[in-house]
Amino acid sequence: MRIVFWTAFWVFLLDQASKYLVVHVMDLRTLGAIDVLPPFINLRMAWNYGINFGILAGDGPLTRWVLIVVAVVISGAVLWWVHTDPAGRWHRFAAGLLVGGALGNVIDRLIYGAVADFLNMSCCGINNPFAFNVADIAVFVGAFGMVLLPSRKKPS
Repeated sequence: MRIVFWTAFWVFLLDQASKYLVVHVMDLRTLGAIDVLPPFINLRMAWNYGINFGILAGDGPLTRWVLIVVAVVISGAVLWWVHTDPAGRWHRFAAGLLVGGALGNVIDRLIYGAVADFLNMSCCGINNPFAFNVADIAVFVGAFGMVLLPSRKKPS
């Protein structure tokens, strides 16, 4: 379980530090956009009040609390699953990514009322209108790893 907790801790810390740097220090919330390496990497401030791609964004303040509860319950379920299943090292690492990212976005919802998304990537003439953050990457990679990486339990 140490792998899970340390991974979650560092993902959470990196996510919150990057958001603080971009939103407050670089003042992206006022500027709205900063071109870093256009069109490949740009910073675009986006407040996500819903889930992925803004789904459920206009459903009111109750949605915020429902999404917080869902993220905490899923994080708890992942921790319980990894604790009860003899998971391998990479499986536990993936669980830590998922939990750290989910809790990073929970903190955003508690502090800002929405998730602070700021990374925008486009390429090859395709203009990507969506933004994401470090926590989103961690949740995606962690969930992908939890599904694809085998646990140590042998099928009966």
